[in-house]
Amino acid sequence: MADSLKFTRDHLWLRVEGLHAHLGISEQAQADLGEIIAAELPEVGDAVEKGQSFGELESVKTVSELIAPVSGQVVATNTDLDDHPNIVNEDPYHEGWLIEIELADETELEPLLEADEYDALMSGEEEA
Repeated sequence: MADSLKFTRDHLWLRVEGLHAHLGISEQAQADLGEIIAAELPEVGDAVEKGQSFGELESVKTVSELIAPVSGQVVATNTDLDDHPNIVNEDPYHEGWLIEIELADETELEPLLEADEYDALMSGEEEA
């Protein structure tokens, strides 16, 4: 599968490259959370399960639980966030990624939103 960005309804994104996916939070999510001051992420080698918590982001406003949109094994974490968690605010789609996983089941990607579908969802929320 070519490099692509997919979104969840709860504001996570996935950049899928073959059987691997980087996960992060959307521009909307980082704006809603405010300044990120800490990230609690799984360790390399940990399993994540679709629908289960895999970590937390702490902001000046709140602590937000991260729910896995897909299942797999963590192959990398963004260790830059240990010292500079606000990278998530500055560049949520690139340098502010959270974890990289090896996908356990590619079919779990099917219900995720394409970028234009996510944008339409966000537009609808703003009008409501």
